[in-house]
Amino acid sequence: MSKPRLPLRLILLAALALGAVLLLGFLVATLNSLLEFYERLAAMPAWLRLPLVAAGAAALAILGWLLWRLARPAHQAAAQGPLPVSRADVDARVDALRERRVETAALEAELAELDRRRDGAEVYVALFGEISTGKSSLIRALAPLAAPGIDVRGGTTRQVAHHRGTLPDGRQLILADVPGSGEVDGRLHEQIARDEALRAHAVVFLCASDLTRAQDAELAWLASFGKPVVLALNKADLYGEAEREALLARFRQRYAARTRAIVAISAGGSERYERTLTDGRREKVERERTADIAPLLDALADVTRGGAATLEPAREAAVLAEVGRRSDELSRETAARESADAVAKYTRRAVVGALAAVAPGTDILIQGALGTGLVRELARIYGVPVRELDVEALLSRVGLTIRNTTALVLAIAGNALKAFPGFGTLGGGVLHAIAYGLVFDSLGRALAATLAERAALDAADVETRVRALLAEPARERVERVARIAWEAVRERGNGAPDR
Repeated sequence: MSKPRLPLRLILLAALALGAVLLLGFLVATLNSLLEFYERLAAMPAWLRLPLVAAGAAALAILGWLLWRLARPAHQAAAQGPLPVSRADVDARVDALRERRVETAALEAELAELDRRRDGAEVYVALFGEISTGKSSLIRALAPLAAPGIDVRGGTTRQVAHHRGTLPDGRQLILADVPGSGEVDGRLHEQIARDEALRAHAVVFLCASDLTRAQDAELAWLASFGKPVVLALNKADLYGEAEREALLARFRQRYAARTRAIVAISAGGSERYERTLTDGRREKVERERTADIAPLLDALADVTRGGAATLEPAREAAVLAEVGRRSDELSRETAARESADAVAKYTRRAVVGALAAVAPGTDILIQGALGTGLVRELARIYGVPVRELDVEALLSRVGLTIRNTTALVLAIAGNALKAFPGFGTLGGGVLHAIAYGLVFDSLGRALAATLAERAALDAADVETRVRALLAEPARERVERVARIAWEAVRERGNGAPDR
């Protein structure tokens, strides 16, 4: 008969009781130590006790400050916004992309538009917000002659439209009606709206209720560029006075530091409702709501009082930051594509070189010329300068790792042969060719990842990545290398030249 086991609940209760006893003992011992320290401190003369107390307080303050700094960096970095970038720096990035035959027409058009608006000296104001917050209605109220299309369903603006509006003091503004955010499958429209908001001198952030988390993030993003933002609560006539004032008070408490003004308005527009007739029938009615945008007009008059010249630096910085970000993104994508092509090229060369060898050795070694060429080409793609000694040290370090995993790599190559009927009868040369291909594919991928992330030839990081790639190679990689070997064998049999 088996011995009866204690119920799990009893074991857990016993463990909890033991933990409680240990915790209580620790607290008692700590309290006793503090009391002893206090008694000794009290027995000391004042000339010794006071400096010790001051030193202890200073140590606690420094510790608290360090903990605060550790907890704050991410928040502070997010609040600082994009790093400033100069026009010369952006032009240099675009020129570098053009030299690499990357399509830069969109970037060049953005810079040309930046120059055109600067030379025109007109003030641009973008109306930004989610769908159904009343942007098109506000455009019609600010620029009655524009008459943009309005639909109570929301989401009717699909592209940027510019209209000329006039302030009470007679100054004119160029108003940009942009697509609303928050629309299903509306990422393209949202990007169009963000781009136009960056091009504008000032932004009216329109909402119809308390801000959602997404709206809060959008407002923070816009404010991070330093251009004036006016937060406008639209459809204010739908709120009671107490509710409207409470909402505005929350806005001022949360967003006063991000905005130049916070106003409540009613842009008018259409509304639909049902009414009951005298005979009991119900009918749907659409009517125009009265517009009241005087607080927004006053805020825009104050924001734009200095004209385009005073607002241009922040607008230019925002556009250059975005063009710089896009150029960097294109550069990364181009480098990733070029590095993948380089790795594929050298992997094929390694496979072909192994097949041409008279007799394969028992160890898999990095072929010197090919290894050096791969490292130098990837370093050139990522713009990382390397010395000959650095290349040799890297290949030596990675080579040791590869020698220690020769058996594993050969086993993986052997399994790859099974995917090609009749391939395994071609001998050990093919096996070593696939192994060489896996080595170069792993080395190239590891080095490209290190250069992309660290912008330096970090041999230790490359070695770690190579080891991981060789230990568990993806099925797609193994089959691709085996296919390269298969094609190389067929080409050699047909007398085709090696590429």
